[in-house]
Amino acid sequence: MNVAVITLSDQGTRVAGRLAQRLAACDVYVHVEVPLPAGLTARRFDSVVELTAEVFSKYPGLVYVMPCGVAVRAVGPLIRDKHSDPAVVVLDVAARWAVSLLGGHEGGANRLAVEVANILGAEPVISTTTEAAKTLIAGIGCRRGTEAERIVKAIHAAVELVGKTVGDIRLLASIDLKGDEAGLLEAADRLEIPLRLLTSGEICGSTRSFARSSFVEEKVGLPAVAEPAALLAGKRTELLLPKQIFEGVTVALARESRAWED
Repeated sequence: MNVAVITLSDQGTRVAGRLAQRLAACDVYVHVEVPLPAGLTARRFDSVVELTAEVFSKYPGLVYVMPCGVAVRAVGPLIRDKHSDPAVVVLDVAARWAVSLLGGHEGGANRLAVEVANILGAEPVISTTTEAAKTLIAGIGCRRGTEAERIVKAIHAAVELVGKTVGDIRLLASIDLKGDEAGLLEAADRLEIPLRLLTSGEICGSTRSFARSSFVEEKVGLPAVAEPAALLAGKRTELLLPKQIFEGVTVALARESRAWED
């Protein structure tokens, strides 16, 4: 997805620079009054409303690093149809939250929010009913070079063990070391489920209870992958299926409880 990253501040420019380094296709737009850091190539603008009108139909994805209200006022007059509007994600300048604002499912904003969150270590915020109603998170551990087909089969096998389907899964989850794992990325694409990547620090610092693996600790320096990834990728989670190994692919399932179920 070709993405425009738009910001109005010094802090936002630093965030935009990090995104530009990692997103496959990314143009950065920085307000004319904000100095550019060395090494960042950006296009200049003086009105976010006018710029939005110019780029709204040009890019399939827009990432605003600014207050949510500013982005809402900019895109509001241009919104037409969920099947044609771009994916719009809003980030705070501290890169704590990546909010899927517009085009959540059909436009790809939900997946873009997760991708941006993975890059920055932010929390993706997704409110689309079709996604929020799903309660399963599948934690995945696999060896380097594992084919997508094996990962997909393992996920199907895991959900069948608990009487669920792949359609009940909101997120796949693994560690950031797997961010370039072709098979895992392809599996997420095939299943059309966003892949959430947890940092090593999040897993090592977790106080949640999960089965430790000496093999994983030896290979990647972590106590485990599948179970903590599943538990930490969501909110109010509990382990539904402890880690299972299917032809070398480890899968664990966590279930999120809804607020009214607590």
